[in-house]
Amino acid sequence: MSIPRVVYFNIDGGLDYENSLLRKWGHSGKLELVEAKASGGGPESFIEAAREADGAVVEYLSLDRAVLGALPSLRIVSVQSIGYNNIDTAAASEFGIAVTNAPGFCVQETALHTLGLLVDLARKITFLDRSVRAGSWNPLLGPLPRRLSGLTAGLVFFGGIPQRLAPALKAIGLRVMAWAPTKSAEFLGAFGVEKADTLDSLLEAADFVSLHTPLFDQTRHLISDRELGLMKPTAFLINTARGAVVDEPALVRALRSGAIAGAGIDVIEDEDSETSELFGLENVVITPHAAFVSEESFREAREICLRQQVQLLVENRRPDCVVNSFGESDGQGK
Repeated sequence: MSIPRVVYFNIDGGLDYENSLLRKWGHSGKLELVEAKASGGGPESFIEAAREADGAVVEYLSLDRAVLGALPSLRIVSVQSIGYNNIDTAAASEFGIAVTNAPGFCVQETALHTLGLLVDLARKITFLDRSVRAGSWNPLLGPLPRRLSGLTAGLVFFGGIPQRLAPALKAIGLRVMAWAPTKSAEFLGAFGVEKADTLDSLLEAADFVSLHTPLFDQTRHLISDRELGLMKPTAFLINTARGAVVDEPALVRALRSGAIAGAGIDVIEDEDSETSELFGLENVVITPHAAFVSEESFREAREICLRQQVQLLVENRRPDCVVNSFGESDGQGK
């Protein structure tokens, strides 16, 4: 019987850590891990690399129906991230391929990054840093900042990251509310968070709106012209979720017109081209999709992904972090 083969496609960092985990778990020699690098990293390169593979690990590569259908040996794709909107999960289910993600691996990092963006916007840290480097030593440059106590932070959805973030927001004096349709007022109240009945009511009340939604059809462009128009002209928008949750041209219009005061951005709509009109706006603090990054979060994501591959291909059972309808009846898939 051949050893199952897993292709790591354009994943940075080598595979020494993964192989050490296999030894630690007693599975050395039961899974062949193969590193595949391709400049450009397009679908054709992935198909070539994964043609004989039983499993694959990817990050942001889009795997649509055509790609998945071209790989009859493939049994599992593990996405080394929380979001998995780059995978056609319906097609994967149809082809008997399990799709897994790495939930929770960067909760601490993203919560802290969100808090950092909020504090930066509130205290104008990056704005003043830019002014000093441009030759101005003026602490009163721009609008005076507001004291945080008594202001309101509005969280859109309330998963692991906002659950970690909420106590820190309260500790710096903010009132915290959340629009989270699947969470009860009692659940939110346990975190000291008030429930907003609608997204509109949260947008109207909040001085800082922070997005924490996954990206799927219902949340694509959740924030557009109408929603930005509901926000206070003194309010800030923070997005550490997914770029396409926000209609980016609408956000640029709102920032240029003064419809909102500013934005803290870690994700943009087009991360393939790595370009955005947001880059040129003075009232934007922006980081390059870095909120999740730490040495510990990388290791945790890699361990979660490898565990999913082992569970299916070595232990022959349904992986813990399946996000599609794979194997619900028989636990096997194809």
